Amino acid sequence: MAENNFSLQKTLTMLLDEKKYHSLRDILSTMNPADIAAIFDDLDQACLPLLFRLLPKELAAETFVEMEPEAQELLIRGFSNTELKEVLDELYLDDAVDIVEEMPANVVKRVLRNSSGENRKLINQYLQYPEDSAGSIMTNEYVYFKQSLTVRQAIENIRKTGIDKETINTCYVIDNEHHLDGVVGLRELILADPDTVVGDIMRTHIICVHTHDDQEEVALMFSKYDMLSMPVVDNENRLVGIITIDDVIDVMADEATEDMEKMAAITPSDKPYLRTGVFETWKSRIPWLLLLMVSATFTSMILLRFEQALSTALIAFIPMLMDTGGNAGNQVSTLIIRGLAVGKLEPRDYFKIVFKELRVAILCGTALGAVNILRMYLFCDGTLQMFFVVSLAMFCAVIVAKLIGCTLPIIAKLIKLDPALMAGPMITTIVDIITLIIYFSLANLLLIH
Repeated sequence: MAENNFSLQKTLTMLLDEKKYHSLRDILSTMNPADIAAIFDDLDQACLPLLFRLLPKELAAETFVEMEPEAQELLIRGFSNTELKEVLDELYLDDAVDIVEEMPANVVKRVLRNSSGENRKLINQYLQYPEDSAGSIMTNEYVYFKQSLTVRQAIENIRKTGIDKETINTCYVIDNEHHLDGVVGLRELILADPDTVVGDIMRTHIICVHTHDDQEEVALMFSKYDMLSMPVVDNENRLVGIITIDDVIDVMADEATEDMEKMAAITPSDKPYLRTGVFETWKSRIPWLLLLMVSATFTSMILLRFEQALSTALIAFIPMLMDTGGNAGNQVSTLIIRGLAVGKLEPRDYFKIVFKELRVAILCGTALGAVNILRMYLFCDGTLQMFFVVSLAMFCAVIVAKLIGCTLPIIAKLIKLDPALMAGPMITTIVDIITLIIYFSLANLLLIH
């Protein structure tokens, strides 16, 4: 795919240099908007306005949505008011809201100034919803009608209004006050008798979300119920918009990226890696690195506290014990964090989780300890008593690490923090401290007389 894009990029650049604009337009018109946007991102920015103007109006709007915010801003600044209005008129409302959220204030003013009065009002309304809420990602481009309509009238309604809607697969039935009464699928309408009343075939058991529901919870509902679109209602059960699967996929990708960054002790960023400046990258990493570095003070204090228990032989096994404990903690924390994120686990499952992980930890600790005694006997100098102490410390460290790994994410969930914070470096640092305490306490008890 990357090679094809590079080859196509060279072809477009060559045609642009030779001013063969008709050939350029013919090639671009056959491409998917996402592929055009990907190629535009790699081209010289000075070429973008000309290439964009070669696209047919509808394709231009779809490509604009797929482009990076920096490229969108460049184009908006270069558009005439007429060109900007043409693009905005072709955008779905949720895409227009996304663009406005990404742009600087002066660009936003120009976008709103060139939007229709109705769209400008709706954009401002959507911007008032909390960030990452259902209301912030919904659109008002949906098909709706009253339940008193016949199937024939409903299908005619779809023919007249569907061209401007984001989806027509699911239609929504409302009353005079716009309360959501039911839903009916396009398939059901096509297969029903034309004279049947919509109210007789609509589904009244409606799965919906509220405007202030978290977008991550919305994504989980889409996954659970295998939906392509979902209605959004306000506190009075009035239909105010719908969320479509394309926006949910974006949410899931963003949430997964955010969790990965938090688990790696990096402050999440909305920008792609190559478009994030060095200083911004430094700011996202240094707070956590400083915190983890300072936390290592406890490790030093433990080493000094048990200085008399130290010997060259005992020191040699510290990295192995700390790595084993950290790895054991990360294994379980990763599973628990993922389970909490996708709704497969809840804080109320804590004791079930602990009981299971305790048994797993005993099995893992026993296997690791036994293999370690054999390894040390074959390859290390020392007494059997020392080998036993090291292996016993490993056994205890694995048990404690797994209990910590399943406890901290659930505590974070209970206190309304992102469980992803309790992973990776955070778990490792805590487990390292406890592992050292266990190790030297055992050494002091069993080896130092």
